[in-house]
This record gives sequence, structure tokens and C-alpha cells, in this order.
Amino acid sequence: MPYPELRGLLTDIGVEELGHFEMVAAVVHQLTRDMTPEEIKKAGFDTYFVDHTAGIYPQFASGTPWTAATIGVKGDTITDLTEDMGAEQKARTTYDNILRLSDDPDVNNVMKFLREREVVHFQRFGEALGRTLDKMDQKNVYYMNPSFDK
Repeated sequence: MPYPELRGLLTDIGVEELGHFEMVAAVVHQLTRDMTPEEIKKAGFDTYFVDHTAGIYPQFASGTPWTAATIGVKGDTITDLTEDMGAEQKARTTYDNILRLSDDPDVNNVMKFLREREVVHFQRFGEALGRTLDKMDQKNVYYMNPSFDK
């Protein structure tokens, strides 16, 4: 981040996102830790169980393992902040979809909290993008990468 006033903001959001992962992992653990072999099979969890038992293994709902390759980073401030905003909206949609499927009030309360935080992160990234654009040429001509070119 080329602008010192935005570094703290991005660090805070990054740390909070790691906390989100921990919260989701805790919910999954609580929901699966006492499953019987019959419940595992009935829930369609058997192939996951064979590979990971009831351990938390980051993967998409489709079963594709999470990989750092899914993080869209270009090293360009405007591009990366826009990507961050998109990621927050995708996470919000995921929480919305979980809420549509879940009837567990404990799970729903966590998902609602996480959803609210994604909305706030989207707003903060938008503010960071606005601050970045304010520092650009008054004619709004983007002629350099402020992360790299001085």
C-alpha cells in the first residue's frame, strides 16, 4: 500500500478476516464433532470424512480445496482494492445463502455477525479506494501504478 494512512486499515481488516475463518471453523467443528458414522453418511459427509475425519479442511462448498491462487492480487492499488471489494461482496452472498439454508439459530447468529462485518469491510475498502483516487491527477487520468511507480 503506497499510502501510509491506509496501511492500518488494511492490516485491521486482514486480521479480522483471519478471525472470520476461525469463527467459521469453530461453527463447523461444533456441528460435526459428535456425528455418528450413520449421520456422516446420511449428510453426504462420508467422502470428506474419509480424507479429513472431522478436521477443519478449508474448501469451497463444491469440495474444491481452498488455495492461495484464489486471492486476486495484481500489485496495483486500484485493482487490488476493487478486487477486495468484490471479495467482500462474494463473502456476503455466501453468508446470505447459508442463512437461506440454515434453521439453527446459533449458526444464524454467527453468520449474521459475519455478514455485517463483510458489509463494513466493503465500505472501508471503498473509502480506501476513494482516498487513493483523490491522490491521483485532478483530471482523473490514471497514468501510473501508485504502488510501484513514483
